[in-house]
Amino acid sequence: MRSRSTVLETAVLGLLSSSPLHGYELRKRLALLLGPFRAFSYGTLYPALRSLQERGLIATTEPAPAGAGGPRTAAARRNAGLEPVPPLSGRRGRIVYELTAEGKEHLQSVLSSSGPAAWEDENFDVRFALFAQTDADTRLRILEGRRTRLTEKLEAVKESAARTRERLDEYTLELQRHGLEQVEREVRWLDDLITQERGRVTRDPRKNQKERG
Repeated sequence: MRSRSTVLETAVLGLLSSSPLHGYELRKRLALLLGPFRAFSYGTLYPALRSLQERGLIATTEPAPAGAGGPRTAAARRNAGLEPVPPLSGRRGRIVYELTAEGKEHLQSVLSSSGPAAWEDENFDVRFALFAQTDADTRLRILEGRRTRLTEKLEAVKESAARTRERLDEYTLELQRHGLEQVEREVRWLDDLITQERGRVTRDPRKNQKERG
């Protein structure tokens, strides 16, 4: 469960790095980022936002009453001696979330990581969706790691299929074949992406150096 919440938090921080968003718009963009097969609800989004806010990674901007001089952040209300308005109240469309300096630093730390967690099924889609904010060397390591993991998985599935083929009915065999084709298709896709990334680094090493700096 913690892994799933970490993925959601990374997606939220990545989206807020582009611009502040109110809750409803953030949820819509998350649906596009995570895809139709990774549904989530306000029941999971708002606890994630609360956690990010409590850790100082995001802040909220609240609309001021008419004639009060514009919106206040939650921190500004505290500094002014005002009671903070609960950011996770029912006024979802009015609360605007934005990345803090600590949030930007945390996001860059996450995006610079390229260990096994980055290419696992649970994380890979979100990390790939944020490749525009990731340096070229890290992108390449993640793609190569993902390809290695899928190749290992493919070989294991093929060996298992060869051992159990005679004991399976035609529908189970068809499902097994479909699964193999999906993995093979992703491996080919990754091969193309790896070739593109290697070519990009070779053509413009200065840009890659700038991304890392």
